[in-house]
Amino acid sequence: MTTSPAPTAPGSTPTGRPRVVIVGSGFGGLFAAKALRNADVDVTVIGKTGHHLFQPLLYQVATGILSEGEIAPATREVLRHQKNARVVLGEVVDVDVEARTVTSTILGRTTVHPYDELIVAAGAGQSYFGNDRFAEFAPGMKSIDDALELRGRIFGAFELAELATDPAEVDRLMTFVVVGAGPTGVEMAGQIAELAHRTLRRDFRSIDPEQARIILLDGAPQVLPPFGPKLGEKARRHLNGMGVEVQLGALVTDMDADGLTVKDADGQERRIAAATKVWAAGVQASPLGRLLGDATGAEVDRAGRLSVQPDLTLPGHPEIHVVGDMANHPDKLPGVAQVAIQGGRYAADQIKRRLAGRDPRRAFKYRDKGNMATISRFSAVADIKGMKFEGFIAWVIWLVVHLFYIIGFKSRVTTVLHWMVSFLGRGRSQRVATQQQVYGRLALERLGAGFATSKTGGPKDHPEQPDEVNPEQQHDFVGRRTA
Repeated sequence: MTTSPAPTAPGSTPTGRPRVVIVGSGFGGLFAAKALRNADVDVTVIGKTGHHLFQPLLYQVATGILSEGEIAPATREVLRHQKNARVVLGEVVDVDVEARTVTSTILGRTTVHPYDELIVAAGAGQSYFGNDRFAEFAPGMKSIDDALELRGRIFGAFELAELATDPAEVDRLMTFVVVGAGPTGVEMAGQIAELAHRTLRRDFRSIDPEQARIILLDGAPQVLPPFGPKLGEKARRHLNGMGVEVQLGALVTDMDADGLTVKDADGQERRIAAATKVWAAGVQASPLGRLLGDATGAEVDRAGRLSVQPDLTLPGHPEIHVVGDMANHPDKLPGVAQVAIQGGRYAADQIKRRLAGRDPRRAFKYRDKGNMATISRFSAVADIKGMKFEGFIAWVIWLVVHLFYIIGFKSRVTTVLHWMVSFLGRGRSQRVATQQQVYGRLALERLGAGFATSKTGGPKDHPEQPDEVNPEQQHDFVGRRTA
């Protein structure tokens, strides 16, 4: 980071209109920005990425159904017609609640954004429950990078198995373990099974993809806990019928490139040899939560969420609104997209009311629109306002809801076309996988934080050099035995 004075964001000089800064371009941040379209305010959306991610469909990018562009439209494109909104790229590293400024940085460039109202919707990342080293071997499912890396690992495992001559090595490469039996884990396991049993079954000569072993692990006693025991049991039976081994009451205690160690409910430990592991268990709120907690005195829970007032503001700071996965609301709301969407809209409405001198709305109340998860093509489970659906009807409901919330007409059209190819036929339109996708994340971590700045024209007054990688480390990295 440069030591020169941080500039104030261009365009944020006083215009006579209140300044609303939104941190995060996910569901909460984007829907809050759109809700302020006709408000007499200047809106600045700060995002770590330049796109809005439709996270519920990440598993379809990872398994070759959709391209990343179909579920991640550019935030600028989404807001291009909103004249009072400005989008900037950066990671928020500081919030001065007294001066009412937000400081963001990107590739060594630091910018200060003044605000009158602040909406914090930075979302959550993957939690490995204190075992962060597992991330090297089991990518999560929280970003486009995660999905593309997993796509490379999944398709790459079959390619390497075709070349292997040792039966034990073939078995390791053709064993896929998904950790976490929530909606993401269930959908991921189901789609890997579809890949093995439908899409790839005629594509190889030395291996039979239908012999792939897909394992779904969870320490909980049932699949899809939020859906209740009835739908959870139906999902488990359907997965078993697809060839997915559902292993419940199983905790992952160790992991390496060749497999993982699992501890069962009876205390016995066992080893599973598997090249490809997917982590779909647990979330951790953005580190910004703890930073804001320190600055405001707000309580922060173990998951990094901020304890908010019933109106989603922080105690003593009615100008700071926290929505989505970062908020620990008194009603103990679930970490789903609808909570973020409704919270973003609510915060925007509160801001408009306050600026208009109107009374604020009553406490935020989440309107539960239900839970749903796909298991395979034409089969899903859904729990909507107490009504439980399964099979094809649930799948149609899932289809309509997800299409409705995909941002942009173009995305909806291309998504439908790709779904038709995948669901009606055997093909997957997005099967390209590269070594860069698989190893890029690990390589950048080894090179260090200064590497990106030094290669992309960052500030030159105090250039940072990437950490050196000695020849032994480089050899170890290149020779890593992962798919």
